[in-house]
Amino acid sequence: MAKIVKKNLLTIVLFFTAFSGNCYAFDNGDFQYWNTESVSWKPNDDWKTTLEEEFRLGDDGGNLYYQHSDLSVTYSGFSPWFDLGLNYRHIFEKKDSKWKVENRPHLNATLKWELYDLGFSNRGRLEYRNRENADNFWRYRNKFTIKIPFKLTKLEIQPYIAGEIFYDFDVGTLNRNRLYSGFNFKLSKNLKANIFYLWQTTEKSYGWNDVHVLGTKFNISF
Repeated sequence: MAKIVKKNLLTIVLFFTAFSGNCYAFDNGDFQYWNTESVSWKPNDDWKTTLEEEFRLGDDGGNLYYQHSDLSVTYSGFSPWFDLGLNYRHIFEKKDSKWKVENRPHLNATLKWELYDLGFSNRGRLEYRNRENADNFWRYRNKFTIKIPFKLTKLEIQPYIAGEIFYDFDVGTLNRNRLYSGFNFKLSKNLKANIFYLWQTTEKSYGWNDVHVLGTKFNISF
């Protein structure tokens, strides 16, 4: 199954790379499509390893401008309500018609709890952005998620909402925000999916720039 997933991901990359046009600064209010596919393996209850691939298409969903591969190791043995993960992310992003490389290790700490049957999680992420032909810097991200306490149909559809903030240490300011609304569901015993809408606002030199995203995620677990 893992070989099939990797083959499909490679096919997608080659297809969109061949037919994508030049990338430019997207208009304010641009619509984008982001797709993430991942494979997870748990050797026991405390450890999990995940390999993730993500592709982002901008300019009304017609231009591939971003791709990353992310490898993570997560430990859950400290407590049922706490996860600690170490990740390495390799990024290709198209800027000024050229593909730029970024290496981004990041550390993730996630708190999980329930209140009035609602599921809560708060993930803090500290990442180091090592960028090609650009300054390197540290960034902190915090994502707060609320899951609705019911699951619909045999697919176990569960709605959620989330908010995420980005803090850049080099400029000392919050310069990006994300709001999510979506739902998780199960396609089979080992295959889970997530469909969401994302509204992202980013501070630019001329003001705040908005992006509207339709996102899909698929995860195969073993």
